[in-house]
Amino acid sequence: MVIASFLFATMSILVKNAATHLHMNEYELAFWRSLLPALVIFGTTLARKKTLKTPFFWGHMQRSLAGTTALLLAFYGLGHLPLATSVTLNYTSVVFIALLSIFWLKDKPSLKTWGALLLGLAGICLMLKPAFASDRLLETLITLSGGIFTAFALLQVRELSLMGEPAWRIVFYFSVVATVVSAIAATWFGWSALTSASLPYIIGIGVAGLLAQLAMTHAYHVGQKFTVASLSYLTVVFSAAYGVIFAGESIGWIEVFGIVAVIFAGVISSLPDKKAVKLS
Repeated sequence: MVIASFLFATMSILVKNAATHLHMNEYELAFWRSLLPALVIFGTTLARKKTLKTPFFWGHMQRSLAGTTALLLAFYGLGHLPLATSVTLNYTSVVFIALLSIFWLKDKPSLKTWGALLLGLAGICLMLKPAFASDRLLETLITLSGGIFTAFALLQVRELSLMGEPAWRIVFYFSVVATVVSAIAATWFGWSALTSASLPYIIGIGVAGLLAQLAMTHAYHVGQKFTVASLSYLTVVFSAAYGVIFAGESIGWIEVFGIVAVIFAGVISSLPDKKAVKLS
């Protein structure tokens, strides 16, 4: 998970620099991010003589469209906001998962869930405060909305997993939908010419994104869920370091407190629920 977090942060700084320095739009960047996983999974599926057919096609479409929207909004944020701020706003999905579980799935929230929800909302408010004082409020709200779509996509992943769908098939359908949607959008808004300057970014984004996804999947497969989920927030830490070193960014104390609050909310939400003790 440490390796996955590092790779996700690496992908994020590549997306940011490609957007800011090469003026590539989020749609074409999302296309290159999604194309490689789709091709690799398709090839390995054929090699392993597995099938991509699924009885839950519309479930995959709902998950994939929500995930694609979240991806595009996250890439938009990377191009318009400081790196650590943008990445953290995407990690607010834990807050929206709690809200969706309460109001949509009608789950009865535990004390742990309420604590994570309130702490996460406080972190969001702290991160929005600097946005109100600057000209980046709209960009911040757009990026924050990506957390809502991420939460919905993750809940759909949970439902598909409970129905027996393997992780690689879920990732494949998402990658295909994201590739198609981003290609259509990039064609509408315009593609950037492939140059010797842009090619390393394109390859780096695709490879880093694919390897990060594989490392994260392996971590959740072999590791303890709480430990893995907690370590996933290292992506924010790595992103903050990347932003300072490679993008010349600085982070105010209010934003730092907001980032820390969101991270702790995620860690708390990952804590296992206490099992009820049966009396014999």
